[in-house]
Amino acid sequence: MLKKEKILDVIKRALEEDIGRIDLTTSFLIPPGEKIKADIIAKSEGIVAGLPIVEAVYGFLDADLRVKLNIGEGSEIEHGKAVCYIEGKASSVLKGERLVLNFLNRLSGIATLTKRFVDKAAPYKVDIFDTRKTTPNLRYFEKYAVKIGGGKNHRMGLYDQVLIKDNHLAIIERLKKTKGSSVVEDSVKAAKNKAQKNIKIEVEVKNIAEFQDALSSGADIIMLDNMKPDMIKEAIKIRDSGGSKGKRAVIEVSGNINLNNIEEYAKTGVDRISIGALTHSPAIIDFSLNVI
Repeated sequence: MLKKEKILDVIKRALEEDIGRIDLTTSFLIPPGEKIKADIIAKSEGIVAGLPIVEAVYGFLDADLRVKLNIGEGSEIEHGKAVCYIEGKASSVLKGERLVLNFLNRLSGIATLTKRFVDKAAPYKVDIFDTRKTTPNLRYFEKYAVKIGGGKNHRMGLYDQVLIKDNHLAIIERLKKTKGSSVVEDSVKAAKNKAQKNIKIEVEVKNIAEFQDALSSGADIIMLDNMKPDMIKEAIKIRDSGGSKGKRAVIEVSGNINLNNIEEYAKTGVDRISIGALTHSPAIIDFSLNVI
């Protein structure tokens, strides 16, 4: 699932940030040829994500290091469980220690939180999507972790899907010359005229009037932003009854959705729910590396 060239580019920059010119402590205290065995232990429960990155980090640092996985990527882990074993030069193991733990902590936290949302939405056949609320330069890894947790990826960036948001609409409203026309409908149609056929057009709406305009314009996906469940049900009823012209758009819900209220939104019949918290505020799953 992870592309080697994308992994190595991030790993190289991360190691340069952490090691710099030299690992002073290790170089002062540990003999160059000293060999050790170590393991990485889970210190909390969750879903493990990032084991291929552990292998890639240590493979980049030292081709002679051996990493043996003790659990599969995406598996549930318990406190005290060894996720992998490492054997080789002590200096190489120590140089990569903090980086591999940071990746495991962060990505496993994302996968674990995603899995919790996915499990709550599963009875209603609603897909859980991530957003672009990711750590700069780590989006590829973080969206990978969402998939490990059973979620799906929204657009990777500004380049692979049209998503007309409130600020786009505000600017277009100021620029438009025809008074009384729908800014939502105008914007969607303008995007459709310029986009290639394989590019999806999504628009964010905040009320039923805008939703109907989005339907009429032929938007592929309509995001109901910060709408309450009753209003969402109304929008779905309009879409399913064919009460407005245009094809059957995918309906996405986003805004202020958490583990306590997600089922209320999922049972409305919405197609998918996008949740920024998956990547912007997950609790980490803690790991430690120990010499054995």
